[in-house]
Amino acid sequence: MADTYDIIVIGGGPGGYVAAIRAAQLGFKTAVVEKSHLGGICLNWGCIPTKALLRSAEIYHYMEHAKDYGLSAEKVSFDIAAVVKRSRGVSAQLATGVGFLLNKNKVDVIWGKATFAAPGKLKVEAAANPPKGAKGGGDYEAKHIIIATGARPRALPGIEPDKKLIWTYFDAMVPEKTPKSLLVMGSGAIGIEFASFYRTMGAEVTVVEVLPQILPVEDEEIAAIARKRFEKQGMKILSGAKVAGVTKHADSLTVHVVDDKGAKQDITVERMISAVGVVGNVEGLGLEAIGVKHERGIIAIDGYGRTNVPGVYAIGDIAGAPMLAHKAEHEGVICVETIKGLHTHPMDKGKIPGCTYCTPQIASVGLTEKKAKEAGRQIKVGRFPFIGNGKAIALGEPDGLVKTIFDAKTGELLGAHMVGAEVTELIQGFVVAMNLETTEEELIHTVFPHPTLSEMMHESVMAAYGRAIHV
Repeated sequence: MADTYDIIVIGGGPGGYVAAIRAAQLGFKTAVVEKSHLGGICLNWGCIPTKALLRSAEIYHYMEHAKDYGLSAEKVSFDIAAVVKRSRGVSAQLATGVGFLLNKNKVDVIWGKATFAAPGKLKVEAAANPPKGAKGGGDYEAKHIIIATGARPRALPGIEPDKKLIWTYFDAMVPEKTPKSLLVMGSGAIGIEFASFYRTMGAEVTVVEVLPQILPVEDEEIAAIARKRFEKQGMKILSGAKVAGVTKHADSLTVHVVDDKGAKQDITVERMISAVGVVGNVEGLGLEAIGVKHERGIIAIDGYGRTNVPGVYAIGDIAGAPMLAHKAEHEGVICVETIKGLHTHPMDKGKIPGCTYCTPQIASVGLTEKKAKEAGRQIKVGRFPFIGNGKAIALGEPDGLVKTIFDAKTGELLGAHMVGAEVTELIQGFVVAMNLETTEEELIHTVFPHPTLSEMMHESVMAAYGRAIHV
């Protein structure tokens, strides 16, 4: 006899475990199938451990520049093994916490790999080393099955990662030593974060981006400011260029780069990181057998997580861009609450913030200036530089910009874009404002605390309407 549940979630990453906990809160008998580690890629090999690495790099940077703050630090150095160990420890702690939360909410964890035998029916192949006493392989049934299997690094033909010379972000997180030279293929969030980390730790870094603009999803002006900062730090950036191939050596490789005008150059580095996006984990799920529509690693869903097959749902990276943990979590909640019959709203992807934790940080939400114009909107744009903010100067972080975009007719906040210190912690203020349909008048009349970096958000709004005070 198959074990029966109301809801089974395939995948224990951010979307999966949050969906499972919310389902249990709503009274559903719930299980999660996980083949390797709770918390998924984000917690174990993505968002969390990279932030731990970047924090170590940030502190190292400040120690190297102690004299700028009237301090003294001599013979500053780092132990990459210790840096990696700290990062892995942070991940392990949080993975344990996810297990605690699932247990607290009485969610069963089934350790293994799930395949659809039919709609509502799963066969689970037991994991190699499941926790002692845990549920494992067998037959399971549920009226509702949510696919949350996430994504993996995309590999380009002929430039496949080999764990030695060509790394994915998995390999880049656990280096045995810091390479003296490194080429990063791709300048999205993942690529730029690793480029920033390794440059801070002393590597000579080259970034190759096929598009004219680095950080392609960001506002052009913000991306341009970030690029100047990266180049000032010594990073070499080749945009409008692609990696045409590589020649491997014993402990290095030569990367053959071609720009958009056909000019060629060879760059020899110790290591290369492939950061050209991710692809959804749809293989081996048996989706074809039950007729679930998917294309290029993405399962087609409506705004509530429902696929074309009744009782089968998909959330997170497997359900398409933006491939962000917080999007997956919210999608999971929408999906489960819809199953319960609660009044829900489809995911509004225009109000999902994006953050890149390099130095300088980048954060954004909503339309870029270019996209707003392409949409035919009449806009007002406000800008406020970090150099005009007292807190930024006191922190020794005077470089950066806060940019806001409003509908000229209605005062609706269409987008906000930032580059500079701690902007990943500031962006939520604009996200809340957009969700509350706040106008420029309400933002202008809001009192922001002094001295804080958040005052720049206020000034940027006022600047859009010719009312900025400190610039």
